[in-house]
Amino acid sequence: MAFKVSSVQFQHRANDKAYNLGRIESLTLQAVQAGSQLVAFPEMCLCGYWHVPKLDGAALHALAEPLSGPSVSHVARLAREHSIAIGAGFLELAENGALYNSYAVCMPDGQVHCHRKLHAWEHRLISSGDSFTVFDTPWGIRAGILICWDNNLIENARATALLGAEILIAPHQAGGGASVSPHGMKRIPVEKWIRRHEDPEAIEAEIRGPNGREWFLRWLPSRAHDNGMFLVFSNGVGQDEDEVRTGNAMILDPYGRILVETWQAARRNRQHRTRSGIARQMYGPTLDSWPSPGTLRLLDRTQSARLVADGSTFLRCPDPQPSARRKNVMSGASLTRYPD
Repeated sequence: MAFKVSSVQFQHRANDKAYNLGRIESLTLQAVQAGSQLVAFPEMCLCGYWHVPKLDGAALHALAEPLSGPSVSHVARLAREHSIAIGAGFLELAENGALYNSYAVCMPDGQVHCHRKLHAWEHRLISSGDSFTVFDTPWGIRAGILICWDNNLIENARATALLGAEILIAPHQAGGGASVSPHGMKRIPVEKWIRRHEDPEAIEAEIRGPNGREWFLRWLPSRAHDNGMFLVFSNGVGQDEDEVRTGNAMILDPYGRILVETWQAARRNRQHRTRSGIARQMYGPTLDSWPSPGTLRLLDRTQSARLVADGSTFLRCPDPQPSARRKNVMSGASLTRYPD
């Protein structure tokens, strides 16, 4: 059975949930038409992101919603109606009044899995989560969620993998930020985004450079490769207050190889070639949105399951001694985990 995933970058509007839900609905329909079973949207894309640090307590609570609120309920309805799993980020208002940077994955059967960002830093009134999120899907694959900076810490990805995740959903609002690291990403002049129609090469150089793609490739492939997981990276794109998000939506295989990605800042057709040499024709409004589809094939076997991504294989064998220490062995085009 084939398991197809779409990763989306799009430019949200701050405080405009109706607009953001409209974009999510439109892009979900594109993912459905592409045959995807899962579509992943960015962090806090339902409510907006970089304006949040400027809000006071009253404004934060006005922006936040419970998991059962109208925004996530709208996404859940789309998931049920179109038989697709949809992940989207929002500002959560918990039952005890606490606020969380959360991400909900709404399943076709009505279930909703919610992850609270473990390392929330956007606002002093936003709390950090205290648990990892790994869940089963109807397609026989276990998925995990880590939000933005959660992915920067290797221990979080390892813990998620040890809990059985085979696919890591990694929503972000990143790129073009002012990193405190002397060798980290830096801010991109907003003017380059504003002039993206007149000078697409300038903003594309930023999107592909050290403030965007090059920054992500320092660590995203490691999270996938070192833990034997597929990684679905979604991100905002375009101006967000005084910063420019770089998009770079991509899907990586368990070897850290990029299966599909986008970096364009102008509307055009392009021939995309995956790292394995399989060509796909893509058309998209990459000015502010882009669903990047990638196919993961799940082959049912007796007492085992195999995920295949464009010719590479990740084999998960059953452990006859669950308590035994496990090894990873690289051999040719396959990664086999077996009991010690």
